Amino acid sequence: MPGLDIREIGDDDVEDVAALWERCGLTRPWNDPAADIAFARKSENTTLLVGRIDGAIVASTMVGHDGHRGTVYYVSVDPDMQSNGFGRDIMTAAENWLRGRGAWKLNLLVRTDNAPVINFYEALGYEHEERVNLSKWIDPSRKPENQD
Repeated sequence: MPGLDIREIGDDDVEDVAALWERCGLTRPWNDPAADIAFARKSENTTLLVGRIDGAIVASTMVGHDGHRGTVYYVSVDPDMQSNGFGRDIMTAAENWLRGRGAWKLNLLVRTDNAPVINFYEALGYEHEERVNLSKWIDPSRKPENQD
């Protein structure tokens, strides 16, 4: 199978990327994918990368940085296209995007019960760090009743 053609998201890609996230089970009822994409695209410190095979979007990630540390969100590979190395390819592209902007570390948040994804990132060289993740809803109206 040919490698991914990875580029930044275009205006015509938004619906396809949102649909990919849905197929991959990444969305939550309280997060509108199109709104998340639009919000990310407004920042010069964030982008969405999409990977294509024969023009069809089969992988994506949202990647950004705060000036020195990077973060990725919505890492996705079409369920029918998994086990082809596309997850590794899209993560390499995200790491390269961050490296090109001077970031020296990438942080990931993974739900503790998502063992397959944790194993995937460990295989890519990511390590567990002893941290406590704290959050605060600065817009309480957006807080879901039963958030993950």
